This record gives sequence, C-alpha cells and structure tokens, in this order.
Amino acid sequence: MSQQPGGGIGEGRIVVGVDGSTSSKQALLWGGHFAALLGAQLTVVTAWEFPQLQGWAAPLPSDWNPAQGMDTALHDTVRAVFGAEPPAGMQLQVLEGGAAKVLLDACEGAVMLVVGSRGHGGFAGLLLGSVSANVAEHASCPVFIVHGDRPPPG
Repeated sequence: MSQQPGGGIGEGRIVVGVDGSTSSKQALLWGGHFAALLGAQLTVVTAWEFPQLQGWAAPLPSDWNPAQGMDTALHDTVRAVFGAEPPAGMQLQVLEGGAAKVLLDACEGAVMLVVGSRGHGGFAGLLLGSVSANVAEHASCPVFIVHGDRPPPG
C-alpha cells in the first residue's frame, strides 16, 4: 500500500458527517472502523448555517459565532468517540452550509459517506432523518447509515 496525502495508507477517503448527536457519534465510530479496515483517510465533517429568522425573532447576539460553536462540538465529539488517540491522518472540517449539501460536496471522490440515521432536530419517531435520506439519494459514493447503538465488530 502507498502513503496517501493526509497520512492515510491505502486508497481513498471515508467521510463522516457529525453534528454532536448520539447518532453521529455512532457514525464516527463506524467511519473510523471502515477507515482502518480499508486503510483509508478519515475525514470528519460538520456543517453550520445562519438560522433563517422570520417574524418577531430576537436579534442574534453580536458575539455569536456558529462556526466556532460547531468546531467545539466537532472536537468534543471526536474526543468522546476516540479519546486521546484519534486515527492517524484524520482530517476535521467545519463548513458553512446546509448539512446535506455540505456532505454531498465533501464526499465527492470518497470511498464512502457515513452518517447517523437521526441528528439534532427533527422528530424523534422518524426512522430516517432528512439529511441521511437526502445524502442516501444523491451521494456520488456508497452511503452507510448507522441505526441504533451497536458498535462495529472487533
């Protein structure tokens, strides 16, 4: 196997969408598993966007920084899943835009996209979230959607 840019050994990238939810932590655990099996680089992506304000909504605080908040959530999630030993060569990306669009762009050329079945927001009783349904339908690579809390084998 050859050394790839970013430190991965082998071929390709595994992209994982993370939003800090329990489901996205499971997706990250599985993404790390697949990256190790395939010798692929692990790219962990989170998205943020300014909320659409309508009506009489209160103005946003002047010191509010959604990118910084998502960066903190991303690092907290990585620590919660991998502890002090994250996978070698792992890349973290905090990108502006809607989650589905950001993940679809990020997974271009990837070996696989891994997402949880339900993220923050939405309705708890639904089987599949809108982001996971959207990327499953439109991704240019295989999509692995993690349901439940079963860990990868091994």
